[in-house]
Amino acid sequence: MTFWDHLEDLRGGLIRSIAVLLVASIVLFFFKNFLFDNLILAPTRSDFFLYKWLGVDVSLKLVNIEVAAQFMIHIKVTFICAIIICCPYLIYEIWRFISPALYKHEIVATRKAFLFASVLFYAGLAVGYTVVLPLMVNFFHSYSVSETVENTISLSSYMGTVTSTVLLFGLVFEFPTLIAILSQLGLVTKQMLKSGWRYAVCVVVVLAALITPSGDPFSLGVVSVPLFILYWISILVCKEALPEEDDVDEQ
Repeated sequence: MTFWDHLEDLRGGLIRSIAVLLVASIVLFFFKNFLFDNLILAPTRSDFFLYKWLGVDVSLKLVNIEVAAQFMIHIKVTFICAIIICCPYLIYEIWRFISPALYKHEIVATRKAFLFASVLFYAGLAVGYTVVLPLMVNFFHSYSVSETVENTISLSSYMGTVTSTVLLFGLVFEFPTLIAILSQLGLVTKQMLKSGWRYAVCVVVVLAALITPSGDPFSLGVVSVPLFILYWISILVCKEALPEEDDVDEQ
C-alpha cells in the first residue's frame, strides 16, 4: 500500500468510529432516566450497595444553578458513556489498521496487550465507580467546617467529581500495561521495581494528589491503596515478561 492508501484506510477507520459513537450517543440520549437515576446519581442515595454494606446513611440532594447545565450535562454523559461502551470497537479499528504491518509473533503479543489493557481499563472504571466515588461522596457530603455551614452541592460540581474520578481511574489502571511494554523493551525489570518500592510509595501519593479533586488525607488514602496494588501487579507482569533475561543473568 502507498502512503495515500494508508491515509485512505485511516480515514475509513475514523469515519466508522465516529459513526458508531454518534449512533451509540443518540441511542443513549433517550435512556436518560436509566443513565442518571440508576447509574450516575446512584452514589447519592443510601440504597447504593456499598452504603448498605458499610451501613452508611447518605442522602445527597443536588441543585442546578445554571440555565443550560442540565441539558449540556445530559449530552456530555451520553457521549462519555458511548465512548466507554464502544471502546472495544474503537480498539478493534486501531488493531485493524496496525495489524497488517506486524509479524506473526508481534500480532500475538499486540493482541494480548490490547486485551490486557481493555480488561484493566474496565476494572479501573469499576473500582472508581463502586469504591472510590461513593466513599468520596460520603466524606465530602458529611464533612463541614462548622454546624452553621450547610453543604449545597451543585450538579456540575458532582458531575466533575464523577468524571474525574471514574475516568482517571480507568486510565491509571493502565499502568501495568505500560510497565509490561517497558519490560519487553528491556527498560524496566522486576528487580528495579522491587528495589524501588519506597520511592513508589512517594510517587503513588503524588499521583493520588493529582487524581483526587482535593488534597485531603481521606481521599489520598482511598486512591493510594489501589494504585499501590497496581504497582505490585506490575512487578508480577515484569516477572512473567522477562524469564529469558533472568536465565542469561544466571549464566
